[in-house]
Amino acid sequence: MATPTSLLAFIRDIPDYPKPGIVFKDITPLLQDAEAFASCLQQLAALAKEFRPTHIAGMEARGFLFGAPLAHALNLGFLPIRKPGKLPWQTYQQSYDLEYGQDALEIHTDAAAPGQRVLVVDDLLATGGTAAASVDLLRRTGAEVVGCLFVLELSFLAGRRRLPAVEVRSLLDIQGS
Repeated sequence: MATPTSLLAFIRDIPDYPKPGIVFKDITPLLQDAEAFASCLQQLAALAKEFRPTHIAGMEARGFLFGAPLAHALNLGFLPIRKPGKLPWQTYQQSYDLEYGQDALEIHTDAAAPGQRVLVVDDLLATGGTAAASVDLLRRTGAEVVGCLFVLELSFLAGRRRLPAVEVRSLLDIQGS
């Protein structure tokens, strides 16, 4: 099994994407390598179990790539958090700021219920806007958000500050751009 440090070799930097000054962290090489991807999911599963979740939530789109297989591996339900207009039922919506703009997310109003312990899973924690919006949406359903779990954290962007009442764990941490 690959170690977290060796998984870092599967993260590619794309300078000036999606706009000048941003260094995009591309997870495509990680997904393309079956052994690395499996190792990543195994390590995420080990961390996820510590939260004792009843459900996994993932944000469109890369959160689906890690959250859905993680939910399957742990025999838990998966809660999709999507871009506006993509869910066919009644939704809650939350706007948020990105490192390079603004966006919004939605969740079905009946996606989770009081007493359910939800772990938010995504590929990357940068400025924390997407994760904070997801936590807010899940709390509006009545669920208890037990934590946030990421493959990669850009700690120099201090995204954890946007999640003050949530335990945050990451497999990989990049401390400088």
